[in-house]
Amino acid sequence: MRPGRNALGITLTGGWYTERYGFRDAAERFYEGPPTAAAQLTLEYEDGTVDTVTTDERWRWAPGPVVSAGLYQGETYDARLAVPDWARPAFDDAHWNPVRLPRVPDVTPTPRSAPPVRVIEHRSVAHVLTSPSGRTLLDFGQNLVGRVRIRVTGEAGHTITLRHAEVLEHGELGTRPLRNAAATDRYTLSGDGEEVWEAKWTFHGFRYVEVDDWPGEFDPADVTAAVLHTDMARTGDFTTSHPLLQRFHDNVVWGMRGNFLSLPTDCPQRDERLGWTGDIQVFAPTAAFLYDCDAFLRSWLEDVRLEQRAADGVVPMVVPAVIPQVPGLLKPVAAWGDAVTVVPSVLWERYADHATLKDCYAAMAAWVEVVRERAGSSLLWEEGLQFGDWLDPDAPPERPGEAKTDAGIVATAYFHRSAHLTAQTAALLGLEGDARRFSELAERIAEAFRGAYVTPHGRMMSDSPTAYALAIVFDLVRDERRQALGDRLRDLVRAAGYRIATGFVGTPIVCEALTATGHAAAASRLLTQTECPSWLYPVTMGATTVWERWDSMLEDGSINPGQMTSFNHYALGGVADWLHRGVAGLAPLEPAYRVIRIAPTLLDDLDDASVWHETPYGRAEAGWRRDGDDVTFHARIPPNTLAVVELPSGARHVVGSGAHTWVEHHSRPTSPRGPLSLGSGLDTVIDDRTAYQAVLDAIRGIDEVRADTFRRTTRWWRGRELREPLDKAPLPVLTAVERALAELPPHDGWCGRP
Repeated sequence: MRPGRNALGITLTGGWYTERYGFRDAAERFYEGPPTAAAQLTLEYEDGTVDTVTTDERWRWAPGPVVSAGLYQGETYDARLAVPDWARPAFDDAHWNPVRLPRVPDVTPTPRSAPPVRVIEHRSVAHVLTSPSGRTLLDFGQNLVGRVRIRVTGEAGHTITLRHAEVLEHGELGTRPLRNAAATDRYTLSGDGEEVWEAKWTFHGFRYVEVDDWPGEFDPADVTAAVLHTDMARTGDFTTSHPLLQRFHDNVVWGMRGNFLSLPTDCPQRDERLGWTGDIQVFAPTAAFLYDCDAFLRSWLEDVRLEQRAADGVVPMVVPAVIPQVPGLLKPVAAWGDAVTVVPSVLWERYADHATLKDCYAAMAAWVEVVRERAGSSLLWEEGLQFGDWLDPDAPPERPGEAKTDAGIVATAYFHRSAHLTAQTAALLGLEGDARRFSELAERIAEAFRGAYVTPHGRMMSDSPTAYALAIVFDLVRDERRQALGDRLRDLVRAAGYRIATGFVGTPIVCEALTATGHAAAASRLLTQTECPSWLYPVTMGATTVWERWDSMLEDGSINPGQMTSFNHYALGGVADWLHRGVAGLAPLEPAYRVIRIAPTLLDDLDDASVWHETPYGRAEAGWRRDGDDVTFHARIPPNTLAVVELPSGARHVVGSGAHTWVEHHSRPTSPRGPLSLGSGLDTVIDDRTAYQAVLDAIRGIDEVRADTFRRTTRWWRGRELREPLDKAPLPVLTAVERALAELPPHDGWCGRP
């Protein structure tokens, strides 16, 4: 506002409201009618009088330079249509059109509770490339979310086209994963000297931009990338000298940045970008460590409750629920619908957000009741549509729900978890009767789970890593069978060659389950694996964000043939929460870190690990570093808090604010290497990383295809000999393997050193 006359103007585009939602040919509009706007400006003067300016029938409108705009398709802008000073008091709008008044919806506007989406930084072009077909490609060096800003001079009417994609495939822009999303911006020049333009009504997920029809000589300094996300304060980080693991954690951070735009989206580039509930359910603990996302997720949970209320207690798989044509969208789905109990509980644990717990309690209870009705008297949730352990790496590319883990095990485990969290919430709110009822229900579910899915000797009826991890981490088995489950999980992880064998549900918790049952060595090997599928395989392929599929890009540089693949999908990065809490060892023991738990885990493959987190009381830090056989543990505790410290030796300390260090002697495990041959056990070979690599190299030196098949298909079971998976190999291969094993030195440093 300024002295004298003022004007109020609105720029209106369709954006998300006018998109067609769905997958491929099933896409259709969800919202009806053209985009509309309402505004109210209230002026309070010094003398106490009040004027109110509102949108009404006296307003006028005209087309603007934004010809079209959508999140999926991109923005088309014709600078020739721009009208100077159109929102200033002196502008004459007599030739503009009168507005049409729509029927006012029955809603009450409320202030936005989440922070706004803003341009957080600008990045320069890292490389200018020429594709095999002669296209000009800009590489920004980082898969990011946002749009590009251009500075250009040219003739009026000349149009520049900008196409966006996350990856290159055989040197060309890899657009197939975008599906129906054009991800294309067009700018038509006004011809009025130097022009600077940045799309305003769209965003793209991209690392690469294809530039067509640039007028004159192209200068990469004339293009920058604007990075967009909800403007949240950074509150945590993880550091290690292991370069691949550090890059992976950086990728997790970039994945969160790219998918926290007003909604916690599943991906930022294709014709989707939806608030899938399962993705944020598994990632919420990691998110709450890295950024202050309390207000962001609290705002989204309001949408969850509104959608749930409209669906009779069912939490949709997508919030807002804009794709009702998906079969089962309004039916309960485990691990996805459970976001309504898990996310509020995370906000309580990390921020002491009591108000959100209170607001969400009725929704939590309603969800548990919906599932209880589906499960029936058995309390085993085995009916209806389920995603199960979504994107298990063994599932076919076009059938990502066909996981090794029985969907009933996943669903019943989550039924127990939601009942337990609801009981805890009822107790915190002083609802003693509800707390007792849901606690008893949770115990009965656990009993039913054990009776149906756990054998007396500690085997899961679904013999898969995710099944064991769920039973351990969700505390479904507490007797001696728990250790047996952990031992079997270790065997399964080893049998898979220390490659990932879990999907969305199991991946965030498999390392936690291993370390909780005394198998830190297996967790270390799994974490630092670089063969596909693994967390670090994408890093070796140049990834700068977390992928949706373990093999979103194949080893030959081609994109996964499935029709659903994204190169920026944070769910599989949920293991970072274990890096923070379990490896570096910093976790809340009481809500909002009023009491902190420092409990680091030494991993054989790391020399150090550290974290910091900005708690409501100040910065907390924890970590460790090796110096030969001595390990120094450090912690910094903020004022007005306490920390309970549990060191690997078993030593326990309670300390107050300030900086603390402890030194303990921990040698890496070493053992003399005995004679190895084709008769050696498969478990012995795979546990000796040098021996495993020698076998693989020996086979590869003779037959590359056979070596790849051996690597991908061998199951490294204890009690089986190395000769068994090589029983059909020709004699030269067997001879080469025997020679390679015989030439290994009797001692190779600490066991398994990469």
